[in-house]
Amino acid sequence: MRPLPEPTPVSKPFWDALAEHRIRIQYSPSSGRYVFYPRTLAPETLADDLEWREIAGDGTLYTYTVARRPTGPPWAEALPQILAVVEWDEGPRISTELVDVDPAEITIGMRVTPVFCDEPDDGITLLRYRPASGDGGDR
Repeated sequence: MRPLPEPTPVSKPFWDALAEHRIRIQYSPSSGRYVFYPRTLAPETLADDLEWREIAGDGTLYTYTVARRPTGPPWAEALPQILAVVEWDEGPRISTELVDVDPAEITIGMRVTPVFCDEPDDGITLLRYRPASGDGGDR
């Protein structure tokens, strides 16, 4: 069994939105930018003005690695595992996995789109990414 995230009171709005196949992250009016990972105070300003806003979730592949050996025993059957960092169009970056793509077709800077992966037995939805139409194959 793979370990799954455990929502905290601070991150719960993010996970609740994923369960509805939506992406909500924090925005700081004092700094005029989106923020991710969920937190209680805005970076830079330390203001307590963070508010949750919905984003489309589209972005650009910032970096990735193809794990051809398991990153741990729970992932022994999930190879290759394509670990990635996606930069959302709104600015922040998220650590994730790429799905529905041939590793040979991946390029830094390619456009990616969200994939909502429901884990019904565990009551959580994970956010993964695949190439946007026309980028790395239409899958």
